[in-house]
Amino acid sequence: MNILMIGMPGCGKSTVGVLLAKALKLDFLDCDLVIQKTYGASLQQLVDKHGRDGFLKIEESVLSGINTRDTVIATGGSAVYSERAMSHLQKDAISLYVRLPYETIERRLTNLSTRGVAMGEGMNLRDVYDERIPLYERYADVTVDADGLDIETTVSRAADAIRTHLLQNSKKLY
Repeated sequence: MNILMIGMPGCGKSTVGVLLAKALKLDFLDCDLVIQKTYGASLQQLVDKHGRDGFLKIEESVLSGINTRDTVIATGGSAVYSERAMSHLQKDAISLYVRLPYETIERRLTNLSTRGVAMGEGMNLRDVYDERIPLYERYADVTVDADGLDIETTVSRAADAIRTHLLQNSKKLY
């Protein structure tokens, strides 16, 4: 069983994911780092070179090739654009959506122009947020509202939500 973390850039998927993996005694995988290593370039360089659509194809290809077990997987915020990648990653996984309100995301993303966020031509952060929220909600098995929470509390609530989901669905983590 894997834990698949989804949510907006800046919501804490990687930070929470590492600590959640430790708490649940699982491995940790950051999809953004896999993409960067595979292509030898930063996410922003890939977005600049290939554009949004090209980057999304790269991301889909890499994510569709990930095969791991007993791992917390932190996806990039744009992973939910690919039904193929999400279907692959959700096999034997619980999708955990780390939800934050727009204002908190906006405050956290001070490096939007260098972070490698897949944004369409003429889009701003609000447009991306509004476009992605229904996708996160669609793919989420479990949602943790992280606004105003410190990292430890977010991890604790995520672990509790995952355990509850597993009990309700008669599944085991390992």
